[in-house]
Amino acid sequence: MKYISTRGGMPPKSFCEILLGGLAPDGGLTIAESYPQFSQADLAQMAKLNYRDLAFKVISQFVDDIPAADLKALIDKTYTAEVYCNGRKDSKLEDITPVRELEPGLFIQELSNGPTLAFKDMAMQLLGNLFEYVLAREGQEINIVGATSGDTGSAAEYAMRGKKGVNVFMLSPHGKMSPFQRAQMMSLMDANIFNLAITSMFDDCQDIVKAINNDAAFKAKYKVGAVNSINWGRVVAQVVYYFKGYFAVAKNVGDPVDFVVPSGNFGNVCAGHIARQMGLPIRKLVVATNENDVLDEFFRTGSYRPRGLDQTYETSSPSMDITKASNLERFVFDLVGRDAGKLADLWKQVDKGPGFQLSAEDTARMREQFGFISAKSTHADRLVSIREVFEKYGVMIDTHTADGYKGAKDTRETGIPMVILETALPVKFEATVREALGRNPDRPASFVGLEDKPQRCEVLPADAEAVKAFVAKQIDA
Repeated sequence: MKYISTRGGMPPKSFCEILLGGLAPDGGLTIAESYPQFSQADLAQMAKLNYRDLAFKVISQFVDDIPAADLKALIDKTYTAEVYCNGRKDSKLEDITPVRELEPGLFIQELSNGPTLAFKDMAMQLLGNLFEYVLAREGQEINIVGATSGDTGSAAEYAMRGKKGVNVFMLSPHGKMSPFQRAQMMSLMDANIFNLAITSMFDDCQDIVKAINNDAAFKAKYKVGAVNSINWGRVVAQVVYYFKGYFAVAKNVGDPVDFVVPSGNFGNVCAGHIARQMGLPIRKLVVATNENDVLDEFFRTGSYRPRGLDQTYETSSPSMDITKASNLERFVFDLVGRDAGKLADLWKQVDKGPGFQLSAEDTARMREQFGFISAKSTHADRLVSIREVFEKYGVMIDTHTADGYKGAKDTRETGIPMVILETALPVKFEATVREALGRNPDRPASFVGLEDKPQRCEVLPADAEAVKAFVAKQIDA
């Protein structure tokens, strides 16, 4: 299996060659030359596997430069009930991503039982183990420069803390995350963890990371890598839980199933797209957005129009306060027939500011060939959704999963099982849950008093040179 760039300017490389990096050298995203294919007979056999064996079956299709026994050991080390239990004692946790039925045909797949209580742990824990393995094998070190709108940062830091040969420099929008999210990251005192609070919104944090990745000399000198959702290893790991969720709810292998995915940077739902391309019988992928509805607009109209900071809203589902969806480039690459020249031309329009408009034919194909539809939720909708799910089903959900629930209500069709992907546990967004329900969500014992712990971060302007200077100072010290 080899990997290429969406923009056509990178010679094919192996999995380990692209694992530690972010953007491809030409500014594009790495992607598999082709998607592995599973037949219905293959799927029937896979339906019987536990999460670890299923993960090996899926991930090994993309990784042929790590010996199978070593890859299996890394996966087995990652996906255990001990890692994905957050203090709970529940036999279902052995499933790693247990599925909860709200009512006949409507399900929530639990993805937030990892150490930081968010779905990002599903991929990041494996990525941490893969990084450590590859770095040790190659005798290398890496300095991760990433950006987070809320959950990626803590998931990355918890996965990489104490890892040999790894430093993490994580950018986040200053004052824009929930108090719980901020405390999760900034209370870590590990010597290899650096939190940088940028005085702007997430999109600027993401642009700074891209600018650093595009500085070839700096990237080479300081061995810069990435763990953001643009990292291919993360996307591959996320593909697994779509298979697990499908097998949990389909009455018969081959039956159609719909997935609803709260979406900001498009990494999570991109993994669903890949699972579908591999042969998993996903009928619809519902992209659920908040008030920052650039993706909803795109899938409704074919117009991709990233917005400026003056049109980026601070919402009660802050991890989705994003108007430049980096991973969308991978899907559009498939949509335009993997024509790297055409893709590069489209993204020139994105980089220059205005964005682009797809043809009517390509806009229709997003729905008809690739199964994408979308929905939008507001703060008022989130309050209603949180209250309704709690009162009707006895289940407490977070604000982003509430966006998914609203998307499910807007798009669900009779007779088709629908799975809402859980984003985080509600404790991460206490204020809005309290507003909806008049009570605080339950908090795992290990997180009691989290916000009272000392916090450490560096506040920097939204300037790539300032960030580079900070990174260089720490590494050169």
